[in-house]
Amino acid sequence: MLINTIGEAEQILQQNLDYSFFSWSKQGGLNPINVHRANGVYLYDRGAKRYLDFSSQLMNVNIGHGNDSVRNAVNEQMKELSFISPGCATEIRGKVARKLEQLTPGNLTKSLFTLGGAEAIDNSIKLARLYTGRHKIIANYRAYHGASIGAIATSGDPRKLLVDSQQVPNIVHVENPYFYRCPWYSSSIEECGQRAIDNLDMVLKYEGPENVAAILMEGESGTSGCIKYPPFYLRKVKDLCEKYGILFISDEIMSGFGRTGKWFGVNNHDVTPDIMCVAKGLTSGYIPLGAMIATKEIADSFNDRYLPLGLTYSAHAVSCAAAMAVIGVYENENLIERVSQMEAYMNKQVSKLMDKHPCIGDWRNTGLLGCLEIVKNRETKEPMAPYNAKPSEMGVMSKVAAKIRELGMFTFVKWNFIFIAPSFIITEEQIDEGLDIISSALSIADEECN
Repeated sequence: MLINTIGEAEQILQQNLDYSFFSWSKQGGLNPINVHRANGVYLYDRGAKRYLDFSSQLMNVNIGHGNDSVRNAVNEQMKELSFISPGCATEIRGKVARKLEQLTPGNLTKSLFTLGGAEAIDNSIKLARLYTGRHKIIANYRAYHGASIGAIATSGDPRKLLVDSQQVPNIVHVENPYFYRCPWYSSSIEECGQRAIDNLDMVLKYEGPENVAAILMEGESGTSGCIKYPPFYLRKVKDLCEKYGILFISDEIMSGFGRTGKWFGVNNHDVTPDIMCVAKGLTSGYIPLGAMIATKEIADSFNDRYLPLGLTYSAHAVSCAAAMAVIGVYENENLIERVSQMEAYMNKQVSKLMDKHPCIGDWRNTGLLGCLEIVKNRETKEPMAPYNAKPSEMGVMSKVAAKIRELGMFTFVKWNFIFIAPSFIITEEQIDEGLDIISSALSIADEECN
């Protein structure tokens, strides 16, 4: 029972803690930012403290917070129509689906709309198995595809381990071409990439390529550490798919809609998927929406047979209106091109940061999807916190994360990674502001270097 004398901010926070679960957290002892409003690249808590949003929340608020054109589009759509059965046709559904067909590479033609990325992944797995008649899915260990039971099973990310007993069957994982910590101790990123391809080919032979429905990979690595693909890697993955009649599914949930400086991550690698999954930047997080997009060949195969896929809120009219408005912002404000400009400035400034802080072992960035890897020793590459670190093992990194928050920044800190993925509207001055905050926090980690 709430006590009337508790201030409004404390009451709001307590209601959140008492009556809602918080993701990926021990539920006791939480102290979330009590957000009141957001605008541009900043959040404001109920005490009016300002936080620079340096990770676009969950790498999804690509156009920044509080865009009026999206708000207006949503309002206008709700005046006309909010919800209608996904068995019905609407003008806005057709517009968004047609736009996705135009923006995506190759012959990706038809979309199944979902409410998020995990649902898109789940449905891509189902579709691949239905289309090929095969059952196995190959994915990377260092990847995250979502929290639904199918998506988390395909994820190699250790967040799945506590629910391992519930995961869907017939998922096989392989090593990433992670050159900074290459599993094959390669001497170059190219060598690491080729050894990863050779390993993937061998795993396919072990598993029987005739049993493999699809290979699922991120268009560009995200929360596993922004692991850079070798230049040829995805092209050779697609070559293996074509060799064995396997579908290639690209997870563009985080890397799509300009995050990597191209409309989609695979555009950086000259690869065309058979199925693409999108969400996050599709609506810039303003309203939930995702999509699974398939080639015409796959789509046409269901013209004369039943498609056993569906969701109550598929193609929700208001979500589609938000998507159309956000795509308009990308195009009208040239935000995709802006990402490449900001990437160059970000890389230049982070290079200076690396000269100053010995704890920075590596910086990996594509567009505005970047990650600092923090180490105790640059020569040995000993991480400042281990892979899948327990809270008791976070030590210095917990202090770094706390300092970042104290100094007025919201960003994603995981193990020994600090992610830098701001909204596309960020300015050079705001990049400097963010890196100054991170620099102050990294002074704590520098003290642990040897």
